[in-house]
Amino acid sequence: EVGEMRIGCPGFRPCLVVLQVKLNRCDSNLYISMKLKAAAEIGICANHIRLPKTATEEEVLRGILAVNEDSAVHGLIVQLPLDSIHRINIQRVTQCIAPEKDVDGLNSVNAGKLARGDLTGCFIPCTPSGCMELIAQTGVNIAGKNAVVIGRSKIVGAPMHDLLLWNHATVTTCHTMTPDLPAQVIKADILVACAGKAELVKGEWLKKGAVVIDCGINHIPDRSRPSGARVVGDVDFPSALTRAAFITPVPGGVGPMTVAMLMENTVKSAKKFLKAFQPGKWPIVYTKINRQHPQPSDGEISQSCAVKPISSLSSEVGLLSSEVEAYGKSRGKVQLDVLKRTEALPNGKYVVVTGITPTLMGEGKTTTALGLAQALGAHLNMNAFACLRQPTHCNTVNVTGKDMFLFIIHRICLDRLNLLVASEIMAVLSLSSSLEDLQQRLSKIIVAQPQSREPVTVKDLGVAGMLNMILKDAIKPCLMQTVEGTPVFLHTNPLCDIAHGNSSILSDKIALKLVGPDGFVVTEAGWGADIGLEKFFNIKCRSSGLQPDVVVMVVTVRGLKMHGRVPSTQIANMPLQRGTNLQLLEVGCSHLRKQIENSRAYGLPVVLAVNTFSSDTGAELDMVCQQARLAGALDAVCCTHWSDGGAGAVALGMAVQSAAETPHSFNFLYSLEIPVQEKITVIAQKMYGAKDVVLSTKAMEKVTLFTGQGLGNLPVCIAKTPLSLSQDPEVMGIPRDFILSVEDILANAGAGFLCPLVHSVSLMCKWIIGICSVLD
Repeated sequence: EVGEMRIGCPGFRPCLVVLQVKLNRCDSNLYISMKLKAAAEIGICANHIRLPKTATEEEVLRGILAVNEDSAVHGLIVQLPLDSIHRINIQRVTQCIAPEKDVDGLNSVNAGKLARGDLTGCFIPCTPSGCMELIAQTGVNIAGKNAVVIGRSKIVGAPMHDLLLWNHATVTTCHTMTPDLPAQVIKADILVACAGKAELVKGEWLKKGAVVIDCGINHIPDRSRPSGARVVGDVDFPSALTRAAFITPVPGGVGPMTVAMLMENTVKSAKKFLKAFQPGKWPIVYTKINRQHPQPSDGEISQSCAVKPISSLSSEVGLLSSEVEAYGKSRGKVQLDVLKRTEALPNGKYVVVTGITPTLMGEGKTTTALGLAQALGAHLNMNAFACLRQPTHCNTVNVTGKDMFLFIIHRICLDRLNLLVASEIMAVLSLSSSLEDLQQRLSKIIVAQPQSREPVTVKDLGVAGMLNMILKDAIKPCLMQTVEGTPVFLHTNPLCDIAHGNSSILSDKIALKLVGPDGFVVTEAGWGADIGLEKFFNIKCRSSGLQPDVVVMVVTVRGLKMHGRVPSTQIANMPLQRGTNLQLLEVGCSHLRKQIENSRAYGLPVVLAVNTFSSDTGAELDMVCQQARLAGALDAVCCTHWSDGGAGAVALGMAVQSAAETPHSFNFLYSLEIPVQEKITVIAQKMYGAKDVVLSTKAMEKVTLFTGQGLGNLPVCIAKTPLSLSQDPEVMGIPRDFILSVEDILANAGAGFLCPLVHSVSLMCKWIIGICSVLD
């Protein structure tokens, strides 16, 4: 059978691990050597793990856990007894063994199945299984026979009773408290002795013609032997030989058969693994969703879904238990050590989701990213991960101006850091690739910029170490799941204006390793392609060194109608006006063409995802898809993931798979070596369509200052309104001949970018900046 498996899967070998607490027991060492020798003879890879006699229970459990999580190992036995100098709970140890690798059949899952008679769905303990094989070789039919088992241990006696019972024998279990043991034994057609008492059963106790299986291994004094002792069974062999029809010798009877059954269980486990194994594919179980009409609220949907335990989800995607810190039942923080363990593995495909300039109705980038990940995973059988920014937890709706002012004062006075610095800290967290990188970036954060002196940094204040300690847990990505059981990393939330507005580099890097070379990681860029996608490429990808494979552009018919200058009050009533706005939609499609042009500027294939609604007509959807293809999109697909889940984005998933295979060459929009003002101009003209850029006197002074400080080679993160390609949020569609005015430039040295502030930067942002500059 081992040879057959290797023919079907070259290089594959069943693997058995024997874990032992190191001791000088000759019998244990003999058993182990027999097992290792037998494994080698039939082509099983066998590893012997020796723990010192000083091993604690927790060390034993950690050793078992490591083997449980090693997919190359198919069988694990813990050699008993565990003669450590410390007290070890054997029950806890056997319970720790993964049931699917418990080839000794000691875990309660396997024992429970055996007790219920589920003999094909469990691993049967090796010694009882060997005894059954020996009985079968005598030719005696077990059904209807009287069987007596002397001994009730969980290893031999109890499972032996169950096996005989489910093979239709009438079974009596005896033990040290059984009165008149000979009277019970004399009834036995089949006797299994496993009491652990030397020569307990005498020949005269036996029924004439009985089958006797002696499992005992006992040492009695014998001066004629060099060791001073010899091994005997639980049955007095010479006297029993005169009455029994069949009797197993000790040694040489049950022992070798036990080893043979261990090999059989290991091969059985390996075959089961190989049957379910698909190279590079997760053994993940997805949750089927039931569509409801009318569509429930998001909260109702979330509450109605069965959530997998985080331990199950993390195991399914290839994370070790030691790499995940559980936060409740359905969330967990992932340790950064996983990057070291997986550094030699190839990355998966990297997909970024962007959109048109957002409108008041919203286009649904996040739902599209999640729907796409669900489609790729649950419906197209690909390893798929979604990586998103975590939502803001600060509810500003009920915050008054006074409250906000007091909050700002508190942060500045108590923390010595203003809100802009707090925003940069989030950007630093998002752009860091390791704890060391985080510490270096935090040290560089500028908290004050005197006109005539060098900037004051976090390092100068002596708080870099404190910040690093505060963020040592925050830097770990948070693992969660969608309603269909697709894994999601939710991590960091940098702002989209004065920061780059993307999820963390670490979550993307870990996910790309976990999905494997044929898998997909779907992430989302904030705002539209002109802002969020530009910052994703020129800031985030520069820091991470990762190169995306596909851009997904999200659009809605109603959003394009707004860019065709449809008033927002009319948009709210769109469901009542089916098919009446093709002209306005065609005008709005000019904006779509511009954003597709922006997305294609980086050399990647673009797939359009039309997030459809019941108000959309076939003619409208056809127009959008046609215009997208004319603008250079590789494909355009209508999606219904909002209502249908992953099933509604299957066509999008197939288009993304195809796009990822097309030849492409990623490139940045500008070189870091060009002057700061030229970088701003390149972005403004190529992404926004600006005619020119004008920097204020203050902004020009900042360019000179930062260039002199060695910051001129940083990328730029332009802070402007996200509601228009121009700096005027009221101008929709394709603004023409506008001048981009830059009032000021901030230096986010820790995050690693300069932040030009456009004239239209939000009043709240300007208000905060003004307060902070006065207090500084």
